[in-house]
Amino acid sequence: MGCAGKEALMNGNIEERVFCRMFRNGETAEEKRAVLREHMLTILVNEQKAFRLVCTKSDLKELVAGRLFTEGIIKGRDDIVKLILCRTQNEASVFLSHEVEWEEAGSFTGSCCSNNVSFVKAKGRREGAPQALSARRPESDRVFYLADRFYEDTLLHKKTRGTHSCLLAGDRELLYTCEDIGRHNAVDKAAGYALLHDIDPGECMLFTSGRVPLDMVEKVIAAGIPVLISKSVPTKESVEAAEKHGLTLIWGVTKDSCMLS
Repeated sequence: MGCAGKEALMNGNIEERVFCRMFRNGETAEEKRAVLREHMLTILVNEQKAFRLVCTKSDLKELVAGRLFTEGIIKGRDDIVKLILCRTQNEASVFLSHEVEWEEAGSFTGSCCSNNVSFVKAKGRREGAPQALSARRPESDRVFYLADRFYEDTLLHKKTRGTHSCLLAGDRELLYTCEDIGRHNAVDKAAGYALLHDIDPGECMLFTSGRVPLDMVEKVIAAGIPVLISKSVPTKESVEAAEKHGLTLIWGVTKDSCMLS
């Protein structure tokens, strides 16, 4: 990302405010800190309101495409006829090459940390992440290369301490980095980037900053990415799902060690 891109990322997503820092001894001092802005994005699919996402205002087309892909609403880029963001980027209208049969979702919210809501869900969408992956274990130097890059490339997190991040990598190169207020959104951005740029997800690895509950593992399996790496921890259910579907799960990554499932 160039200087202009970095500046745009910062200006669109943070605001500096003056706060009061209180110390253990009771003394106080004014301190300027950057805080994240929450961006509200409503996604319409074939004019049907489908999702409301609370996100970071960056890489929104990747976010929309990735959300539709990991939810099983689309199978590839060619399913998207048109993807339009309104002027304020608070609404995304997606027109698909096929009709979608919807059923009520009851304003369902998963384990996402940013209050995302699904208003409807597609009938026949993925259930239980059925895709089987070709399990593979990356070389240790690739895992720790991504860990090092993770600590270098998280610009918003360095400034605010308030985002989750994802790094999408091939065997020998870093392909894409993104940040978002929600860890599920960050995964969707990475999946959407691969989809929109015709990158084979089966040749990729994904590094995430967030915890790895079952629905995160299901997203990665649905995206067809065979290796998921996290600096945080999985759950019993997510470990079992990874084993069942051939996902290589690497977690608890520090600068010099990690756990393998």
